[in-house]
Amino acid sequence: LIGVYTNRHGERWELQLKGSGKTPYSRNGDGRAVLRSSVREFLCSEAMHYLGIPTSRAASLVVSDDDVWRDQFYNGNIKKERGAIVLRLAKSWFRIGSLEILAYSGELELQRRLLDFIMQEHFPSIDTNDSNRYLEFFSTVVSETANLIALWMSVGFAHGVCNTDNFSLLSITIDYGPFGFMDAYDPNFVPNTSDDERRYKIGNQANVGLFNLSKLLQALKPLLDPRQKQLASQVLEGYGERYYMRFTELFKTKLGLLGENEDDNYLIAFLLKVSLLC
Repeated sequence: LIGVYTNRHGERWELQLKGSGKTPYSRNGDGRAVLRSSVREFLCSEAMHYLGIPTSRAASLVVSDDDVWRDQFYNGNIKKERGAIVLRLAKSWFRIGSLEILAYSGELELQRRLLDFIMQEHFPSIDTNDSNRYLEFFSTVVSETANLIALWMSVGFAHGVCNTDNFSLLSITIDYGPFGFMDAYDPNFVPNTSDDERRYKIGNQANVGLFNLSKLLQALKPLLDPRQKQLASQVLEGYGERYYMRFTELFKTKLGLLGENEDDNYLIAFLLKVSLLC
């Protein structure tokens, strides 16, 4: 993260470099990015924006003179590739993992301060003095995550690596790694060649979203009283219904279906099955 920029419309954007090298938070990787994946992130994030799907944006792409060694297909065939750096923007880069790691390490006061900051900056409808603010925050993230994944499904987008570190607390699409779009409907479509267990196949994205939200609730529980914990669990139980309702709404719009008809859901399921067989 290199800074915060406020544009002429008063919009606040956090600027982040991908591929610029190691940072204090780097894990085992070299912190570099190859030109191939950088171009894909640049193009896809802009395409998703114009498809009306909440996403980070790409501001620039700079080609590097550094050589980057990568095993593209994870088959032991390491090759030298041209490096690149993407300057990408988002309203916030905080993820579920940002809270998860603080809860795991027992830094509850820091977690509370971070949550209050995130709500103050990005959730203006939530009163940061309200004793139920964390419950309201969780409810909002559950609803918006269901909406985001339904939008992904409506355009056949598979994220590829849907772990808690790649799920935005603002429910926007971030961290374009091994993503892909389906050419034809296939619930087993996996864009990530390293995902041997098909954990992140496109047909499992909604379930993975539920798993990640359950991890968020687990991280928030030390900040909730018994009543709030019970209500938060009920909110999480409603995730599936919220997702299914939004999914149906989007597909009815794509098909031009008006009003409510008990056969609508059958028609959607039938057409997806027909597409699978074609």
